[in-house]
Amino acid sequence: PRIDKFTILHYSPFKAVWDWLILLLVIYTAILTPYSAAFLLNDQEEQKRRECGYSCNPLNVVDLIVDIMFIIDILINFRTTYVNQNEEVVSHPAKIAIHYFKGWFLIDMVAAIPFDLLIFGSGSDETTTLIGLLKTARLLRLVRVARKLDRYSEYGAAVLMLLMCIFALIAHWLACIWYAIGNVEKPYLEHRIGWLDNLGVSIGKRYNYSDPNSGPSIKDKYVTALYFTFSSLTSVGFGNVSPNTNSEKVFSICVMLIGSLMYASIFGNVSAIIQRLYSGTARYHAQMLRVKEFIRFHQIPNPLRQRLEEYFQHSWTYTNVPMLCHPHLSCLIIF
Repeated sequence: PRIDKFTILHYSPFKAVWDWLILLLVIYTAILTPYSAAFLLNDQEEQKRRECGYSCNPLNVVDLIVDIMFIIDILINFRTTYVNQNEEVVSHPAKIAIHYFKGWFLIDMVAAIPFDLLIFGSGSDETTTLIGLLKTARLLRLVRVARKLDRYSEYGAAVLMLLMCIFALIAHWLACIWYAIGNVEKPYLEHRIGWLDNLGVSIGKRYNYSDPNSGPSIKDKYVTALYFTFSSLTSVGFGNVSPNTNSEKVFSICVMLIGSLMYASIFGNVSAIIQRLYSGTARYHAQMLRVKEFIRFHQIPNPLRQRLEEYFQHSWTYTNVPMLCHPHLSCLIIF
């Protein structure tokens, strides 16, 4: 059928490149948005940068570009063809719009709202924190990305790398939550028993509540929080960073439960993935053993034996299937 000139084919090279670009932006958002909401919103230096506008902080410019790209992606999705239940490519603009409205439009629209523009001009810390939490709505796009990654499930190496990245991303999210809990409780603790106070004592950067710039740096706090979540998720738990308050203990229990589930669902499949990766090698050695048994049983002389082995290796290298005509390798005698 005739396709409108502004309609984009879902299998076109432009759409493939655009999807990879959006995937990179989603990964950037999944990493930086929780970090910004937890570590940067309440930092004194970041507040000074926000007061002077976008030009003082390059991250604000990048976030604005990401929001614009997400909005453009919504417009592109309104003009991109799709395959219906009858395995037919639908190119009619009205049908494409209805299909997108019923599908991913709401998630993409919420993820594309530029909450950064609302931060500037809001003087209260409560409003800034609320808008920072609303920015995490961008993470909804990960649901859409997860469905697209199903096509790579047949590749063992890709699945193994994907599982490791998921584990690291969850640890990053939990590290941001771990810091947020300590930062919220810190002003209300009379005896200063929170993990942030203990961190300041251990590295020689104690908190002075009369000086808002005192205490460990953002780098120290993030690395320590990430170290705690990784050690908790992997059930190592060295104890040098430990929960002391009730909120920290409840969160630690939740991290341990998440870690046990991740071990069952992620690392429990690693052995099966590795076994699948090396299944071809095991088949090769089994077939080569049959060739050698055939050579030894029929007492084939050395020149012909070497040609048989080289032929088998050559056929396996190019086809992963030995070119054999009979289970007992009788077809190889012609060589």
